[in-house]
Amino acid sequence: MFSKHILIAFAFAAVASAAPLIPATVTACTGSINPPNGCVTIPVVSDSCINFTGGLSFLNKEVSNVQVPGGFICSFYEDFGCLGDQNSDDVVVLTGGTWSMFNVQGVKGPLNFNDLASSFTCSPI
Repeated sequence: MFSKHILIAFAFAAVASAAPLIPATVTACTGSINPPNGCVTIPVVSDSCINFTGGLSFLNKEVSNVQVPGGFICSFYEDFGCLGDQNSDDVVVLTGGTWSMFNVQGVKGPLNFNDLASSFTCSPI
């Protein structure tokens, strides 16, 4: 029979050998995404608003391409603070994949959202 100390040692070994979790990221680019031009990866913090201010201010009203991680849905807003009317053209909602902001699905249909985004928020699907 295994002693309590051996079981604890196995548990610590299993935790120590587990692969580290890699956070999901959104890639936002002022130019092309492939090849990357003016791109930055931004960690996804579920349901938190990310404003294009501070170190991300170069993206404000300049985003042309976006890559959303699989299993997430992200809303990009024309205004800071992730403020927008879900029934207007100041918000686009993107699922996992690579998107050109020149032609994305707005609430009212296809929309050119190039150089309009000022903030975004993501949630797992």
